[in-house]
Amino acid sequence: RWDPMSDVTELTPATLKKHPLPEIGAGDKNERGSILIIAGSRDVPGAALLCALSAMRAGAGRLQIATVDTVAPHLAMAMPEAMVVGMAQGRDGGFAPSTVKALAERAAKADAVVAGPGMQGNKSCEQLAAALLKNGNLLALDAALLHALPARAKDAQRPDKPPVLLPHAGEMASLLECDTEEVEADPLAAGRACADRYDAVTLVKGVQSHIVAPDGTAFLYKGGGPGLGISGSGDTLAGIVGGLLARGCDPLTALLWGVWCHGEAGRRLGEKVGTLGYLAREIPAEVPALLEGR
Repeated sequence: RWDPMSDVTELTPATLKKHPLPEIGAGDKNERGSILIIAGSRDVPGAALLCALSAMRAGAGRLQIATVDTVAPHLAMAMPEAMVVGMAQGRDGGFAPSTVKALAERAAKADAVVAGPGMQGNKSCEQLAAALLKNGNLLALDAALLHALPARAKDAQRPDKPPVLLPHAGEMASLLECDTEEVEADPLAAGRACADRYDAVTLVKGVQSHIVAPDGTAFLYKGGGPGLGISGSGDTLAGIVGGLLARGCDPLTALLWGVWCHGEAGRRLGEKVGTLGYLAREIPAEVPALLEGR
């Protein structure tokens, strides 16, 4: 009987050697690319900070953050490395629908965009997701913007620069319009269905994470440990992936390295702090050494 896992490659350092990172170059910030992070809301402002910290630790050169205007001044003080742009806030504490055009225009000028962490799911999300996909630059979508994609499957199909999707099981169920239990029963099949439907490089988060390319090529990461199951952990992963995209990684390479660095950071923190109890804000500091093989 055919084993569906027989054609899945385990994600290890040896695997990553086949997907090398871009050369560091002379160190100019422009060489390492610009990233725009669209994130946060009145109720979850810290997601933008965690994502931004992680993007810079992954080596992005220039950082912009777009968040709701009530959060922006505080975020600018917490992240002095960033240009922080405040956008109009709706009654629900998320981005107002009137911000979509300005966000898309700003995103078009960045080398890479991460959108979704900490955002309030509202009627602007579907419009924003569609606008960002039409820009054609390197893009990672997370959280609220994933729920906005089912109606935009055709817009997501960009074979030259496929988007990176970062769903957990519930968000994957939304993307596939199925039950969460179906995703949990066969995460690899769900990942392949999602990658095919949206022509996207897709992650299926879990105790063991699956990464699937649009052509069905699949990878399995077994590490990380239970300590990564904490608030803000997904925001750091999105930032790592975004930082690697900004540096010039192709979407699959960015996701493979992002998942591995995120997991190995958790493993190292588990050894230093304890299996449980370390914080998501501690994850980014582990990333630079991992990227350099130390």
